[in-house]
Amino acid sequence: MKIWDQEYECMSRDELAQLQLERLQATLNRVYKNVAFYRKKFDQIGFEPEDLVELNDLRNLPFTCSRDLSDAYPYDLFAVPLREVVRVHSSSGATKPVVVGYTRQDLKHWSELVARVLTAGGVTADDVVQVSLNYGLLTGGLGLHYGAELIGASVLPTSVGRTERQVKIMQDYRTTALVATPSYALVIADRMESMKVDAKTLTLKFAMLAGEPWSEEMREEIEARLYVKATDNYGLSEIMGPGVAGECLYQVGMHLNEDHFIFEVVDPKTGNNLEPGEVGELIITTITKEAFPLIRFRTGDLCSMQYEACQCGRSLARMSRVLGRTDQVIIIKGMNIIPSRVGDLLEEVLGSRPPYQLVVDREGHLDSLTVQVEVSEDLFFDKMREQRSLVERMGEKVAGGIGVTPRITLVEPGSIKYEDESSFKVVDNRKLSR
Repeated sequence: MKIWDQEYECMSRDELAQLQLERLQATLNRVYKNVAFYRKKFDQIGFEPEDLVELNDLRNLPFTCSRDLSDAYPYDLFAVPLREVVRVHSSSGATKPVVVGYTRQDLKHWSELVARVLTAGGVTADDVVQVSLNYGLLTGGLGLHYGAELIGASVLPTSVGRTERQVKIMQDYRTTALVATPSYALVIADRMESMKVDAKTLTLKFAMLAGEPWSEEMREEIEARLYVKATDNYGLSEIMGPGVAGECLYQVGMHLNEDHFIFEVVDPKTGNNLEPGEVGELIITTITKEAFPLIRFRTGDLCSMQYEACQCGRSLARMSRVLGRTDQVIIIKGMNIIPSRVGDLLEEVLGSRPPYQLVVDREGHLDSLTVQVEVSEDLFFDKMREQRSLVERMGEKVAGGIGVTPRITLVEPGSIKYEDESSFKVVDNRKLSR
């Protein structure tokens, strides 16, 4: 089994700890000097970068939350001048989009880390990699694209959609590795059946899947229907994008790139650090990012970590698959949907925030989102023309704001029940065994 970067992926735990400490100290000095947000945070607790003398001292620092990133829109958390930022990506945030910048060195590191996880999943320079993820301001498509090119593989940037064409490209271009969300991999399998294409006749060998929660049952179905080895991968736009962690072909957890990030698992309620094997919220600190370094970022993802050596030879710790969320963020078609953000968009259309509810279903192998919105009895019972116009405006506004086109349903007053005044009810009807 090949390893992309033998020196760092197989480094002894003692050497790795020393490297992490040195890189963390440099990062803390940089953010204290260049990012007003962190300077204020550190000053409030009387912390100076020189106070960190061992890795465990990191636990004394405050968390960074998603709302902090939204509030810094667009560039307030950048640690370098904008002229040094050569790429900008963004994703949805609590109130405003989260904007992430990359220097040339950041992009170099990003490609290297994606090359690691692709190599762990079986990809080599001899492969033809079909990237069926969105290209654009989201990080997935471009992140995987450049990592695959660095390996020397041939890259097919097919993006997502036009599934029949995706299947035809697999046939004609002899695709050997598919990069997609798990649900889209199953959509492709469905389309093959409807086109009467036997997956055994394809040259597919590997599927690198990420972007949404999925189960072992889904893995088994994907492997059985597409005749591939399917591996799980983890990344998030706020930290870097894909390349944060990825499974090797032994499929026993995702190897964490600890020479670039420090990972903790904490109790989401108390913030206290948990022991290996215990399930809690994943916290990530970047230690090589130049443009957008983050200290103790709360991912909201629930998982566990383990440190036992893997058969593949990598010494890096491993994380379990994501087991859930600490908040009401829902993931649809690889997009993080924040319920309160939907409320903000509805308020822009209606002038005030209505009672609303997000309902997520799985139709076949594709997820769908319905937004139920309470309207006045007048409008609900009588004014059909106004209803249609309102539904269109809300649908366009929400789709533009979250990146997923919802079905808007108007419901009569009192239809939506809240657990309390401040909660945003989400009904997730997808049946995932985790």
